[in-house]
Amino acid sequence: MTEERRPFVSARTVAERAGVSRSAVSRTFTDGASVSEETRRKVLEAAGELGYHVNHLARGLRERSNIVCLVVADMTTPIRARLIDVLTRKLQAAGKVTMVINTGTDEQSVASAMRQTLNYRADATVFLSGTPSAKLIETSLTNGQQVVLINRDDPLTGCHNLGVDNEMAGREAFFLLRRAGCTRLALVTSTAHTASLIERERVFVSVAEAAGLSVTVMAAGPTTYASGYESARRLFGRSDGPDGVFCVTDLLALGFMDAARHEFGLTLPDQLCLVGFDDIEEGAWESYKLTTFAQPFAEMGDHVVDLLAAPVPVIPGRRIFQPVPIWRKSIRASAL
Repeated sequence: MTEERRPFVSARTVAERAGVSRSAVSRTFTDGASVSEETRRKVLEAAGELGYHVNHLARGLRERSNIVCLVVADMTTPIRARLIDVLTRKLQAAGKVTMVINTGTDEQSVASAMRQTLNYRADATVFLSGTPSAKLIETSLTNGQQVVLINRDDPLTGCHNLGVDNEMAGREAFFLLRRAGCTRLALVTSTAHTASLIERERVFVSVAEAAGLSVTVMAAGPTTYASGYESARRLFGRSDGPDGVFCVTDLLALGFMDAARHEFGLTLPDQLCLVGFDDIEEGAWESYKLTTFAQPFAEMGDHVVDLLAAPVPVIPGRRIFQPVPIWRKSIRASAL
């Protein structure tokens, strides 16, 4: 025996039950709209009896949808998952409806994701990853969307662009290792070649060279634990392995640390000093205690909410946030 489907309850049905106009029902469920207490009581009572809920998507066909789309790739990685968690919590607390679209990093996948945001009439799209072209972003802007780019360094007119100071991180990572007495330096990056990773590498290498030290750069694969592990195997397979390493992400650093300890018997920080970037939860675990730089996601999330909830549109521009050094046990105390 199949379950009988309940009929759809419309605002008009509620109005008829309450003995009020259709517009009175709409005003009752619209924040700040004028409606008498008696009318509100009748409408809420009828809505409760009928099981009525406001169709916000249908409302979006006539007005702002209040939807914010988060377009993200590699969403299972620790740093991406953390950013999604922070943004969704803060946006929902601000009364926004968040829709997460899982996409690839290629242009076609990002274009498909952007079309979905337009189909749902999203008020804004926040790109946490991917490489949307200027043309695709212009399409969103033309359709009235606000566009927020996070950790994308190239300026695009009409967008809000949020990033972290990668130059500061690259420079400070070098000085931490140098003060710890490290002289054989290496930098571990990935084949992703994103703007943020490239900038951390560029600054670290240039500051080291200015101090008269060369840096061995290693990129064994994508930005994963396995790539960090393989990078350590390649670097320590040489006779002149490094004694100080900057991994441009924590995930690379954790793989690198495990290989250095388990395959080559190195101890941290006595024989090897290691610095990461991102401050993922796993880096603070007792078995790692990784020195790193934290991305200020809470502050960045507050800024996104302020941009999207502002009563008057904020002039688009670029905002740089300072990463926070987190000292733990993967580097010698003399570095402080």
